[in-house]
Amino acid sequence: MDLVLRARRAITADGETACAVGVRDGRIVVVEPYDTALVGDQLVELGADEVLLPGLVDSHVHVNDPGRSEWEGFETATRAAAAGGVTTIVDMPLNSLPPTVDVAALEVKRKTALGRVHVDVGFWGGAIPGNAAQLRPLHDAGVFGFKSFLLHSGVDEFPPLDTEGLEEAMRVLREFDGLLIVHAEDAETIDRAPNPHGPHYSGFLASRPPEAEHAAIARVLELARRTGARVHILHLASARALPLIAEAKRDGVAVTAETCPHYLSFTAEEIGDGATQFKCCPPIREAANRELLWRGLAEGVLDCVVSDHSPCTPELKRFDSGDFGEAWGGIAGLQVGLPAVWTGARQRGFGLADVVRWMAHGPAAQAGLPRKGHLAAGYDADFCVFAPDEAFVVDAAKLRHRNAVSAYHDRPLAGVVRSTWLRGAQVTGRSPHGRLLTRGER
Repeated sequence: MDLVLRARRAITADGETACAVGVRDGRIVVVEPYDTALVGDQLVELGADEVLLPGLVDSHVHVNDPGRSEWEGFETATRAAAAGGVTTIVDMPLNSLPPTVDVAALEVKRKTALGRVHVDVGFWGGAIPGNAAQLRPLHDAGVFGFKSFLLHSGVDEFPPLDTEGLEEAMRVLREFDGLLIVHAEDAETIDRAPNPHGPHYSGFLASRPPEAEHAAIARVLELARRTGARVHILHLASARALPLIAEAKRDGVAVTAETCPHYLSFTAEEIGDGATQFKCCPPIREAANRELLWRGLAEGVLDCVVSDHSPCTPELKRFDSGDFGEAWGGIAGLQVGLPAVWTGARQRGFGLADVVRWMAHGPAAQAGLPRKGHLAAGYDADFCVFAPDEAFVVDAAKLRHRNAVSAYHDRPLAGVVRSTWLRGAQVTGRSPHGRLLTRGER
């Protein structure tokens, strides 16, 4: 073996167990009982307070590079991912310039990322008005699926699809079993809601009512039933839509859904005046809603938890005015997703195997990453060494994100990532050895 790791606690397909993991050429070749005599060039013995997890997969990351790299960037985003135990990210097609809506733009993004990534990186394409003919070429070029909006995306160069355009995209994708991932908020519902303005979070919350998510998800599911397309609901914030998704799954609709650590961690009641670091779309909702999202995970209605890391420069958060209507909407949380989810999970009686299912198995399956997200023979040797009982307080200035803005600042969390390994090599943040991934590769 090139590497052997021994752990008294590890999360495998059999749950938590003691094991020895053998690695050769960047792949896991054996997972054996702890006392098995495995010989390797490098031997790593985990501490008694550490748990070996498969490297996490975050399929919802806005790197914003090229074009808005002052917001984030491939080097900083992937360093932050590794510091948080994430070994694979899939980059969203918008907020970069150009947006990834054709093969030429994908090539620009790949060239920008090449040689600069500390974890493995895949790419989503975009479905926007007028680019239906670009979907198959992008699919063939290796994107993992296609993101669409049903309302203004926040950037003019990535416009939303109307109902006709959404159905057209689904019919095109159905021809080659492509995946459509949807920011599901209904534009008409939001247009009828009060305009957000001022420093009070309640005003912003009223501007993005749960009915907007419910209406949009109902439309997506209706079209998925009609077309037979595969669809994924992004960043579900409103638990009111969970019964719709559960019913569609029971009926055989090919739908999955995700939520995010910030929806599982924060509540509307605790967000103070002018605290625009908490602004995101859809918004963080009330405490009772949060508990229903946790139930959605427990019942399998929600398939995964991913960051929706959407950072910006400090001035775009408008801390000068504290105006929720003017501030950029997005949470920077890529590095702290694992401890944030683990902190909430263990308070509610869940175990680390549940967290791994939501943050490694689920995202890998949803994005179509057949070698990622499991601690088992044949998978990439991606590991997170996690100390679940060590506590810390988040300091935004010490995170690896490009800008020191985070809703998690000053929040006490449980669980520290001690080290991260990518294909059998420890990620140090000094020498990038991540790869650019293509859909379907094995």
